[in-house]
Amino acid sequence: MPAYVIAHLREAAPHPEIAEYIERLPTTFEPYGGRYLVHATQHEVKEGDWPGHVVMIGFPGIAEARAWWDSPAYREIAPLRSRHIEGDIIMVDGVPENYVPTAAVTAMREAAAPPA
Repeated sequence: MPAYVIAHLREAAPHPEIAEYIERLPTTFEPYGGRYLVHATQHEVKEGDWPGHVVMIGFPGIAEARAWWDSPAYREIAPLRSRHIEGDIIMVDGVPENYVPTAAVTAMREAAAPPA
């Protein structure tokens, strides 16, 4: 099942360390099957407030995403970003191709039902 790393990064002043981070980042996730899905693109806010930028990297599975995040190659360059850009980063499982959303509704109803 695919997994995703999603970053909501705030605006930052240009800095040489950010440029270095961007240049080096792909070589850290490629060995884990990672690839950019969203990067340096515009987004359109439909509800709420979403200042900054979105970066999304897809992986074959959550194990590969975690292995990348914990890898020495990524841990080495992470401070180049974190020293200069504030943001939120999450890691999330995707859903399988044959995902049926109504199964989640059934589970919610069962969890909310009073005990018999």
